[in-house]
Amino acid sequence: MPELFRKRIQFSRLIKANGRLREFNFLKSEGPKNNFYEVDVSDEYGKRFIFTMRPDGTEWKMDETAIPTWIREAEPLLDAAITEEER
Repeated sequence: MPELFRKRIQFSRLIKANGRLREFNFLKSEGPKNNFYEVDVSDEYGKRFIFTMRPDGTEWKMDETAIPTWIREAEPLLDAAITEEER
């Protein structure tokens, strides 16, 4: 029997980045060849940054390189949030 519905994983976490608590929103996309999270967060001016995180061995890593340093520095915390949600 074909799969009619697929559960979508969506969650938010407050993570301290650049000295401030920020709300990171995660949405998982799955497919036969794709498995990634789309993540979005806004800065103190309301500018929204959207990027993807993909599994790389046992960790989740960012795809993009053109994102602010404060987001890149939060990568281990984002990996921990995804790992915790996936359990």
